[in-house]
Amino acid sequence: MLLGVTRASHPKKLWAICAKTLNYTDLNPKSGILAVYNRRMTDLTADIAPPTPTFAELGLDPAIVRAITETGYTTPTPIQAAAIPAVMQGRDLKACAQTGTGKTAAFSLPLLQRLLPHANSSTSPAKHPVRALILTPTRELAIQVYDNLKTYGKHLPYRIACVYGGTDIKPQIAELKLGVEFLVATPGRFLDLVEQKAVSLHSVRARVLDEADRMLDTGFLPVIQRIINMLPKTRQGLLFSATFSAEIQKLADTMLQQPEFIEVAKRNSVSDTITHQVHPVAEHRKLPLLVNLLRTGQLTQVLVFVRTKQGCSRLARALSHAGIKADSIHGDKSQSERMKALNAFKDGEIQTLVATDVAARGIDIDELPFVVNYELPHTPEDYVHRIGRTGRAGNLGNAVSLVCTDETGYLADIEKLINKSITQSIVPGFEPEEDWEYPPSGKKRVRSALNTQRPQDKHDKGDKPQDRTQRTGRSDRPVRREGDARRDREQRPERGDRDVYNRRRPAPGYTPPRLTKVAADGFDFTKPYEADSAATPTPTTLSGATTPAPRRPTRMVAALLGGLKKNTTA
Repeated sequence: MLLGVTRASHPKKLWAICAKTLNYTDLNPKSGILAVYNRRMTDLTADIAPPTPTFAELGLDPAIVRAITETGYTTPTPIQAAAIPAVMQGRDLKACAQTGTGKTAAFSLPLLQRLLPHANSSTSPAKHPVRALILTPTRELAIQVYDNLKTYGKHLPYRIACVYGGTDIKPQIAELKLGVEFLVATPGRFLDLVEQKAVSLHSVRARVLDEADRMLDTGFLPVIQRIINMLPKTRQGLLFSATFSAEIQKLADTMLQQPEFIEVAKRNSVSDTITHQVHPVAEHRKLPLLVNLLRTGQLTQVLVFVRTKQGCSRLARALSHAGIKADSIHGDKSQSERMKALNAFKDGEIQTLVATDVAARGIDIDELPFVVNYELPHTPEDYVHRIGRTGRAGNLGNAVSLVCTDETGYLADIEKLINKSITQSIVPGFEPEEDWEYPPSGKKRVRSALNTQRPQDKHDKGDKPQDRTQRTGRSDRPVRREGDARRDREQRPERGDRDVYNRRRPAPGYTPPRLTKVAADGFDFTKPYEADSAATPTPTTLSGATTPAPRRPTRMVAALLGGLKKNTTA
C-alpha cells in the first residue's frame, strides 16, 4: 500500500495524489504506522501547499506595492489574499475574518487599484467626484481607515477625506467642495452633508460597510438603508466584519447583488495568540482587584472596557484617585478629547484607558499587551471585538475578565460563541460571592445574598459592630428576633384610630402662643371690610348733589408748526 510508496520510486505528481487520498485520522494513534503517516503527510503538505502570493503577484500597481513595502509589510494575510482578487474583479463581497488580520487593507488596496484609471492631478473639483464611499460605525474606526488609505495611496494622485460627528461641519464642507475620490464617513455626519448638498453621489462606484454587524444593527439599519437608496444601482457592495450572525447574513444578502462569501477562519473565532483568563470576584470588589493588579505590575498597559458611558467616566476617576494614570473615552466626549486620550495612551503617558463598546471598534494600538473586561458585554460578539484590540498582527495578547455572580450567564454565552473554555483563577483576598456557581444553574438569584457582604467593607478603619458587641457584652441596639416585625404590625392600631395630628405631644405646662388677628393700627381682619366713616367727606352742594372733583388741567401740547403763539393783546 502507501507504505511502499517512496519519493524515489514515484514522481511528485503521483505522490501528491496519494497524499490527497490518505485519511490518517482513522488510524490508531498508538501504532507506529500513524507516526510514519503523520511524518509523510507533513512532508507531502509542504510539497503540495500553494505558496503565498506577494502583493505584486496579486496584480497591484507598483506605486501601491511600493507604499506597502515602505510600511514594512511583505506578505498578505489570508483575508487579503482571498479578498483582493475578488474586489478587483468588481464582485460584491462579504468577508469574515478575525480582528487584527488586516481587513482594512483587504478592501483599501483593491479599491485603490480598481479606481486607478480615474486618478488624475487636475485642480478642478469636477475631476474628483466621490467614487468610493466607506461607512464605519465609530469615529476612531473612520480615522483608522482614512490613515490606511492615505498611507497606501500616498504615491497616487487621489484625494481622500474623512468626515465624522463631534467636530465643526464647515471645514468638512469646504474640503468636499474641492473634490474627493475616497470618502470615509460615519452615517450620521454623512446624512448631514447630503442634506446640505455638500456631496454628490452620482459617480459612486463602490460602497463599503466596515464592521458590518454593527452597521446593520437595529439602530443603524434605517440610516444604512436610506444611504443605500441614494447610491446608484450599478455599484459594488462590500461588507467586512469580524463577526457574522445568520440574521446579519440574511439581511446583507438583500443589500448585495449575488455576493461572494469569504471566510478565512472559523466564524466568530478569536486569535490563537490571545490568552483568556477569568477572575471570579464579588461585584463590589472589582475596583480594589483592578487597582491591585495595576499596582503590583501584573497589568502594564491596559485597555479596560465597561458597558455604559457614565460607568466609564466613574471608573477613570476612581483609578485616578487611587494614584493610577487613567483616562476615559466614550461617546459623550468631543472628538478632540477622545483623540487626546487615545494618543496619550499610545505614547505611554497614561497606564490605563477606560472605554465603552462603541469605542472598541477602531482602536488600533501596536503591541497592546492587556485588555480587561471590567464588565462583560451583554452580547458575546462584543467580547470578540473587545479582545481584538490585543494580539493583533500575530503579536501575543492577554484578555482578562472580572466576573461576578450576576455575569456568569454572559460568560457561558461567550464560551459557547468562541467554542473555548476560559481558565478561571481566584485572586486571594478577592473571592466571589458565596452563591457563585459556574456553569450557572439558571435559577433567579436572590439579591440579598450579595448585599450581606457589603456592610463589612464600610468598617475597615474602625471596629466592626459584631466585634464591639463581643468585647463589651452588649449591643448598641436591641436584638430583633424572628417574628418581632409581625407582632409589631399586629399591635399597631388601625390607620383610622391613629392620632395623626398629635404625634408630637407638647411638654407639660407648655402654652402655645395665641395668634391675634388685629393689626397694630386697630384693623380687625376677622370683620368684613367697611368704609371708614372718618374719611374726608365728599363735598356737596346746597341741593344735596355731589360736587364732582375738579378736573385736573391737561398739559399743553405745542402745535405741529410754529409752536403756541402768545397772546400779546392786553
